[in-house]
Amino acid sequence: MGSLAETIATEHFTAILSDMDGTIFDSTAAVVLHWTRIANELNIPPSSILSTSHGRRSIDILKLHAPHLATEEYVHHVEGLIPELYASDAKILPGSEALISKLTEYGTPWAIVTSGTYVLVGSWMKVMGLPLPESSVTADNVKNGKPDPECYNLGLSKVFGVPVGSEEFEKIDKKKVVVLEDAPAGIRAGKAAGCTVIALLTTHSHAEAVEAGADWIVKDLSAVRAVKGDAGGIDLEITGERVSR
Repeated sequence: MGSLAETIATEHFTAILSDMDGTIFDSTAAVVLHWTRIANELNIPPSSILSTSHGRRSIDILKLHAPHLATEEYVHHVEGLIPELYASDAKILPGSEALISKLTEYGTPWAIVTSGTYVLVGSWMKVMGLPLPESSVTADNVKNGKPDPECYNLGLSKVFGVPVGSEEFEKIDKKKVVVLEDAPAGIRAGKAAGCTVIALLTTHSHAEAVEAGADWIVKDLSAVRAVKGDAGGIDLEITGERVSR
């Protein structure tokens, strides 16, 4: 845990919005191979893409490095190949399977909110043997990727069944919704949407999580244990650092 000042607390949340890669599972090695292959095809140094790719939509990355390929059709094609070509290079992260199992058992509202496309979400969750939530927000659903809060606002809309910007939406106690994230862009997006953010130190440093504005910092989802829950919410026992502002 390094410099984490650990504490243990139980907090109640009405819903969970979770990032996928780097949070539920780690496909870093697969993504590196994926972007390296594409960079080589484009005669671009792989490092120029990999230095800015984590937590961002493929279409946004391509707009920077290969605008002519920044189309939904191309992104769906290449992202669909990642689990097929590199499944052995990904692994479920500690605690995620147990938490998802409890969410499913309790019927607690939750959604995946990811910079990947719907093709990538379905493929990876199937490869990992994990159930999909009723709702997901993918790169296909938003105009602006993380750190813009659009994706998490849409996640809130889906789990509570109210339109973004409506009177009902504005009444949601967003601090009672927890966002699970690993990347600074995602942490910022969750905070900008008004949610409580638990940052996982699975891909980035403690300093980066603090700078991005995380409310809690934990090593991974093994430090986030579901105590009890139902369709109205869930109690989470969190073991980590509560960040004071």
